[in-house]
Amino acid sequence: MEKVGVYCRLSDEDRYKKNKNDDSESIANQKSMLLKYALDQGWEVVDIYSDDDYSGAGVERPDFNRLINDCENGRINIVLCKTQSRFSRDMEVIEKYLHNKFVEWGVRFVSIVDNADTNNEANKKSRQINGLVNEWYLEDLSNNVKKSLKNKRDDGLFMGSFAPYGYIKDPNDKHKLIIDENVAPIVREIFEKYKNGLGYYRISGSLNERKILCPSLYKKSIGSNFVCCNFDYDTTGMWTSDTIARMLRNETYVGKLVQGKRTNISYKNHKSKKVPKSEWSVTENAHEPIVDNETWYLVQRRLKSHHRPTKDNGHVHVLSSKVYCSECGRIYMRNQSNIKCAGGVIEKRAYLQCKGNKKYHTCDNNRAIRYDVLESYVLNAINDLLKKCNKKLLKEEFNETLEKQNRQDTFITNLNKEKSNLEKKLNESKLYFKNLYTDKLKGVISDCDFEMLRDEYTKDVESYQTRLEDIQNQLEETQERKESSKNIESILKKYKHIKKLTRTIVDEFIEKIYVGALDKNTNTREIKIEWNLDL
Repeated sequence: MEKVGVYCRLSDEDRYKKNKNDDSESIANQKSMLLKYALDQGWEVVDIYSDDDYSGAGVERPDFNRLINDCENGRINIVLCKTQSRFSRDMEVIEKYLHNKFVEWGVRFVSIVDNADTNNEANKKSRQINGLVNEWYLEDLSNNVKKSLKNKRDDGLFMGSFAPYGYIKDPNDKHKLIIDENVAPIVREIFEKYKNGLGYYRISGSLNERKILCPSLYKKSIGSNFVCCNFDYDTTGMWTSDTIARMLRNETYVGKLVQGKRTNISYKNHKSKKVPKSEWSVTENAHEPIVDNETWYLVQRRLKSHHRPTKDNGHVHVLSSKVYCSECGRIYMRNQSNIKCAGGVIEKRAYLQCKGNKKYHTCDNNRAIRYDVLESYVLNAINDLLKKCNKKLLKEEFNETLEKQNRQDTFITNLNKEKSNLEKKLNESKLYFKNLYTDKLKGVISDCDFEMLRDEYTKDVESYQTRLEDIQNQLEETQERKESSKNIESILKKYKHIKKLTRTIVDEFIEKIYVGALDKNTNTREIKIEWNLDL
């Protein structure tokens, strides 16, 4: 007598379940149909395997794996299902087991509705086609869900499970963010402190000293289901440098929603992968901002410069990452020395010296420059610039800036048109490959022709994707230059005469400062400032 394993599966929650531990009505119907069929065939049912609420993609199903194990161990020699899709909708799984492992183990597969039977060699191609159709169903279903989510994101709806720190979901609309006034001041404080030169470590340390709840514990404290580490404040509930760094880069705080940065590898592989920037869903002015645009702009400029706080006070000195050697192009390092002044008083004095000379010994620019002397020079240079920028000059410069922005707008429009055409070609190529694979299975084209056409398809897709990435990078660079130009008028209007340099002022005005070698005859050196205002 044949030994049968009956396998049933249902992926959707059934409304008729009495409780979550009961089999759904559909699972019960599958069992009844299969048991009757086995009885009519005179087969012995060894066991019933049932996976309720599990997808047909992949093999992460407990009873499915138990069934496979029993097949391999010889406990059963027939697998009986209602349809082939109940066993799996994954073409790789169908090929692996129905046409490979089951043959090796001497196991027969039978499904009664679509007449799949591995003992019938004549219907092998129909089983393969059914497997392909079932896989396409999964792929189409996955694509439809993704498209639905993307459409909602593109419409400016917040689709995250939990609101970022500083926001809560609107009680009247779960896809809308509103400011959480309880902690929004903490977010503003973090941005202000970083803008003014404080580093990640000092900011997080200040918050921890004041016993401010970190984002994960705060969410827990207001009743959120957010899953985080336990509540041992001394070991796990702390603000960290990583937390501060992530917040400073989160565009949500300026009212901008950027979603869809990651997705599953496929409908069969649920590991996460990065999504190209060109495919992100970006919505400007999606909600009320916590941080103003000027602060955001200055913080992002500082983040790109990678300067570090000094060891003595945890602040970034105002010229950090701005000073470079005119001779070798390397950055200037900051050092402190104890200087004996009049009356025997020891004073700490800061110096800047070329890294190429100090560390690598490859540059002849070997004389350090006093930090306070350079700072004074820069302050005077900025004030001189402000004096020169009278109304007439500003008007001329702004007219040039406006013309430049118009050229940038045209360039952006052309790039977006090319991007749209490439995305259309990419979608057409994917449809072409799907049809190509169908032709291969039906025997319309040979394996050799399929491989040749597949290689051509792969080259085209790689070419399209490479160009799309280039376009996205150009769009971002152009937009950044455009935003930078917009800030010129506001910056020059804001300052009349500056008495003391701050990190914010330096970031607004200066891109780089180049310090030349000291002339031994005149005891002077050339200092050149590369302005950040595009004037």
